[in-house]
Amino acid sequence: MNLYRLDAAAAHIYAAFGIEAGDDPWSGDYVTPGRPAPVIAPDSRGGPRRYLRPKLWGVPPPPQGTQPVTTVRNLTSPFWIGTLRHPELRCLIPATSFALWSGPTGARRQLWASLPGRPIFAFAGIQRQNEDWPGFAVLTTDPNRMIERHNPAAMPVILHPEDHERWLTAEWREASALVAPYPGHLMAVTDVPPYS
Repeated sequence: MNLYRLDAAAAHIYAAFGIEAGDDPWSGDYVTPGRPAPVIAPDSRGGPRRYLRPKLWGVPPPPQGTQPVTTVRNLTSPFWIGTLRHPELRCLIPATSFALWSGPTGARRQLWASLPGRPIFAFAGIQRQNEDWPGFAVLTTDPNRMIERHNPAAMPVILHPEDHERWLTAEWREASALVAPYPGHLMAVTDVPPYS
């Protein structure tokens, strides 16, 4: 996944997730690697409050890497496990749809996956607190059957609303159980983003 949309203003994101209102200027747009986007992060002091914070999509690469890392798939990798075990380094990434590339090489077309019953939903994410590079990455998992028809490689981890708090606070053993394909019957794939 290298493109998603968040076609909702910051005020709508606050309302959808019941988080603290702030002064985030987000007014809705697409997000690609290296661009800033809002994420929902826990209180850095460990309190119950949640905040909308702008961060760059992509975290610094591992020592041998050269490009920012935008997705996390290998959850047992030493590069990720330290971050995943710390709830304060997990975040929610609001979205309204994400791009899929479907079809054979040379004839691929862009499609958009969304959740018709939830105009704004959240990916499971991690954040890095580096002051020079305040970034985030999206967790991915095996695709459900509907997504696999278009993109057999992976899909982002989409969290059910009742699992948001668990992702942000639970011990890793419990939180890792949330890394699973979202049910395909609750999703739609269309030619254009639904809310752009």
